[in-house]
Amino acid sequence: MTDTVLSLDDARLTLDGNAGPVEILRGISLNINRGESVGLTGPSGSGKSSLLMLMGGLERASGGRVTALGQDLTAMDEDALARFRRGTMGIVFQSFHLVPTMTALENVALPLEIAGVGDARARAEAELAAVGLAHRRGHYPSEMSGGEQQRVALARAVAPRPAILLADEPTGNLDAANGAAIMDLLFGLRDRHGATLVLVTHAPELAARCDRVVQIADGLVRA
Repeated sequence: MTDTVLSLDDARLTLDGNAGPVEILRGISLNINRGESVGLTGPSGSGKSSLLMLMGGLERASGGRVTALGQDLTAMDEDALARFRRGTMGIVFQSFHLVPTMTALENVALPLEIAGVGDARARAEAELAAVGLAHRRGHYPSEMSGGEQQRVALARAVAPRPAILLADEPTGNLDAANGAAIMDLLFGLRDRHGATLVLVTHAPELAARCDRVVQIADGLVRA
C-alpha cells in the first residue's frame, strides 16, 4: 500500500481581484507519496506557485480538501497551521526570505530555536557545512552572493529535518552555475533527510531530475 504524504481532493483557490473574484486553481486532485520528488511545471500564471502554497498551508483552499501527513489543512486555523508547518515542512522561496539582521548561522538556527531544539546551534552549523558554507556562518545576507543566500535558505529549510520539502523556483534568481549547484544540493539534502520533495520550476533540467512531473495549465492538472 502506498504511503501518501500530500493529498489534494478537488482543491480550489479563488482570490479577490480588482475586477472581482479570480479563479486561480479550478479543482486539483493529486496524491504525492513518501520520498517522492515531484516537479510542478507550466506557463507563468498557470497556478503552480499557488498550488505549492496550498500544500504548505500558506494559502487556504476556497474549496475541496488538502491533506498533509494525514492532517486536514483546510480544517486548521492559522495558529494550528503554523505549528504543523514548524514540525513537518521546510519551504524554500525564490527570493530567499532570510532575516537581514541575522547571520547565516542565526538564520539556520532560527526555526530550531523556535521549536525548542536543544542543540540548535550545533545542528545549524552542521547544515551550513553540508551546503558548503561553514566559513560564512558569521556573515549577514547582504555580505553573501545570491547563490550563497539560497544555500543558507536551503540549510534553514532542512535543519528541522522536515518530512516535506517545498521549493518555489529555487534556482529562479540564480545564474546557470549557481542554479546547477543548488539543484545538486536540493536533491542531495532530500536524499540525506529522506524528505518528500515538491518543487515549482520553469527549468526543464530541474524538472527532469524529479521522479514525476505534473503540468499545470489554467489552474488544472494537464492530462
